[in-house]
Amino acid sequence: MKKPELLAPAGSFEKAKVAFEYGADAIYCGTSKLSLRSRVEIDDTGLEKIIEYAHSINKKVYVTLNIYARDYMYDDVKVQIEMLKRIKADGVIVSDGGVMEMVKEIAPNLQIHISTQANTVSYHTSKFWYNNGAKRIILARELNKEEIKEIIKNKPEDLAIEMFIHGAICYAYSGRCHLSDFLAGRGANLGDCAQSCRWAYNLYLEEKNNPGNMMPVEQDENGTYILSSKDMCLIKELPEIIEMGVDSLKIEGRLKTEYYLATIINTYRTAIDDYMANPENYDYTKYQNELEKVKTRGLTTFYFNDKNNRDFQEYEGKQYNPNYEFGGKVKEYSKEKSIIEIKNRLQVGDTFELIIPNEIRPYKFTIDKLWDVETDEEIEFVNPGKEGQSVKLHIPVNAKENWILRRQKNNISK
Repeated sequence: MKKPELLAPAGSFEKAKVAFEYGADAIYCGTSKLSLRSRVEIDDTGLEKIIEYAHSINKKVYVTLNIYARDYMYDDVKVQIEMLKRIKADGVIVSDGGVMEMVKEIAPNLQIHISTQANTVSYHTSKFWYNNGAKRIILARELNKEEIKEIIKNKPEDLAIEMFIHGAICYAYSGRCHLSDFLAGRGANLGDCAQSCRWAYNLYLEEKNNPGNMMPVEQDENGTYILSSKDMCLIKELPEIIEMGVDSLKIEGRLKTEYYLATIINTYRTAIDDYMANPENYDYTKYQNELEKVKTRGLTTFYFNDKNNRDFQEYEGKQYNPNYEFGGKVKEYSKEKSIIEIKNRLQVGDTFELIIPNEIRPYKFTIDKLWDVETDEEIEFVNPGKEGQSVKLHIPVNAKENWILRRQKNNISK
């Protein structure tokens, strides 16, 4: 039984540091120009900084170049490939055959990973990509476990298999969606998705023989979220996935917060390590409980267990967590007064949970005092009024820079 790679998203240098701190073996990221998340905060200089940092701690960085490129884009594609070759990326994620050919021509030593956008659903297609230079296949999310096992059984021995285990599911087949482009003029496959499937819609029936007679279809006061999906979560299925021999387990979410990343990465890191050390006593419920604290939509196993599963629509359209929120990030630890970069309003009496790397249970404590970060005077509360807003508080246990604090909201028992 081999231990799989835990692969996490990173939309900025700060998020990359948090991802590595909480146990990611590798991260994937892109630039703002030619990846499928054009709103990430990484430019070419920032990407080079991330790769240098990752390599200094023996971690890896895979870079997305997974657009379907039109002919006028190939000058930019060439520039990006030359840049990835120069800064020694550990792999490039592509969907487009033309982009793949250009990678092979310009940077033949750059490892090619086939994006989930390429919809790989068979070992026949996996062999095709392998024969054309791919070293890794990122499987389509729509596969069930029997299909994944068949691909692993029949793939070339040195072809790595990567699959998603947690995160948002696209409304369209493996993310090949034109809804955002149609409704908002923002092309999802050019990195500018407006997430139109998450919007609320009003639906009506019109009687054919009586045009204009519009009858509303079932909905509540918020409309209906008929196009919105729940988030994938395979924490219960993790042992089976490891036993199948999947090489890399991927978390979705380059636009997610550092708090989200810390919680999800730390949970799966701990779960993987615990299972490898003691497979007979794997208890998914303690990991599930942690994941529940950060979810903003319902969770589903999608098609992994059953290709006929239909429990993956998010009818309520939730985009918040009523019980917990991002409290802050440790900027500087001191035994008496630590400096915390705040993310929401904090006040004396609030309950915090310090997310500790490689420990599934966070350390819970109550804020007994707050101090102004500039004057050192005691204060009762602080609001996030500007970027980097900070405050001093006492953390009862040793903590490190970039550790994340979760604030428990007042509507649940302390």
